[in-house]
Amino acid sequence: MNIENLIQISETEWEIPTYTRSDMRVPVRLFATRELLEQIINDKSLDQAVNAATLPGLVGSVIVMPDMHQGYGFPIGGVAATEYPHGVISPGAIGYDINCGVRLLASSIEFDSARAELDTLATVLNKYCPSGVGKEGVIKVSLKELDHVLRDGSRWALKNGYASEADLARTEESGSLEGADPDMVSERAKARGREQIGSLGAGNHFIEVDVVDEIFDEEAANVMGLYKGCLTVQIHCGSRGLGHQVCTDYVHEFQSAVRKYGIDLPDRELVCAPMDSPEGIAYMGAMRAAANFAFANRQLLAYSARRAFEDVFANKMRNWHLHQVYDIAHNMGKIETHEVNGKQIKVCVHRKGATRAFGPGSPGLPPEYKKIGQPVIIPGSMGTASWVLVGTEASMTRSFGSSCHGAGRVMSRSKAKKEFRGDALRQELEARGIKVRAGSLPGLAEEAPSAYKDVDRVVEIVSAAGIAKKVARLKPVAVIKG
Repeated sequence: MNIENLIQISETEWEIPTYTRSDMRVPVRLFATRELLEQIINDKSLDQAVNAATLPGLVGSVIVMPDMHQGYGFPIGGVAATEYPHGVISPGAIGYDINCGVRLLASSIEFDSARAELDTLATVLNKYCPSGVGKEGVIKVSLKELDHVLRDGSRWALKNGYASEADLARTEESGSLEGADPDMVSERAKARGREQIGSLGAGNHFIEVDVVDEIFDEEAANVMGLYKGCLTVQIHCGSRGLGHQVCTDYVHEFQSAVRKYGIDLPDRELVCAPMDSPEGIAYMGAMRAAANFAFANRQLLAYSARRAFEDVFANKMRNWHLHQVYDIAHNMGKIETHEVNGKQIKVCVHRKGATRAFGPGSPGLPPEYKKIGQPVIIPGSMGTASWVLVGTEASMTRSFGSSCHGAGRVMSRSKAKKEFRGDALRQELEARGIKVRAGSLPGLAEEAPSAYKDVDRVVEIVSAAGIAKKVARLKPVAVIKG
């Protein structure tokens, strides 16, 4: 694919029509500028988007966000909706890190009053929030207890004293997906996840202390409790080894399912099964269970972050508490109702590296967010800005209530490790006043800011397109990585 294959609709919107390839069932709609498209065509993500448009049961368009880049079968930054219940569900269109997502906590601690404690805070956060490949979590659970985590998600954390009702109210789906079935999760997946709950992992996962750098929507920021110059905490992680194993298991199983149901695909990485088939029902139960694990995982990390803030600030100031702004997923398959061709229909929305961005008045939002829309948390690359947005009415009709999820890679991890040195990157970040705690220098190099697109430009595109609205820009002051 190249830019000449695309039809330009506006400065920020493009289309690959169905006549581009005979097996496409729906068009591909992209939110991007020409400048960004020139970066995107360097990988196979456009071809993957066209391949995704061949999935059975698709409705509307396959949507691609400006942070798109090549993934497993389905592009990261992609959104696709299949009609429920006969359309297919595809593990590759949801991703290996099921319910990878972001939680944002906020405080009224002013940066200037906390500046002297940031080094200590970074150390204590690193101590309380385990990170790294295969790292064990803050607690250990039995296999029986793990089934409760998989079934109940954040409700399990609430029952065990790691969450508040306010936390659950400000978590997507209240942190617990109905229909989760622990029996559909393999013993291998459970063994991988049992000792990892309450841990960050590695890769692009992080805990970051930020300062609210700029406010763009005072009303929405006030509702969220975001104040200029105050500290916030972002937690970015997912379902760890458990979610990865769930995806691995079902990608393998669905290889035979596509033959069984006569599904012809241009890429075996897009394997899928009808949602109402035994295979589809099993995967959906397991995927929801992994998503609940991820919700509980981020909740435990939030509990640990609050412990760190209490240790560092409780004896020095009264306003050290962290309240939850929101917790939202960006790798998920969700059954939702959307308007397609003037009709309200029930669909399974696959979001892979795309954030739900429901507009004002949408069901499921806590009462205080009904007026402003769903918070959308967009982490930048390490050392760059992050953003808080809100969903819009336009996102509901144009992108299945979805927005971008981050900056998006322009360089593979292996190439980044060749291009950058972790120790030099750490020195550069520290020189800019960003405290860094990293368990692996090669892992640090993988996440160099230059390996990513400019998150400010990505956010500008979704804002200009009208599918999300700017609320606040965050600036990092401490980063914890595996």
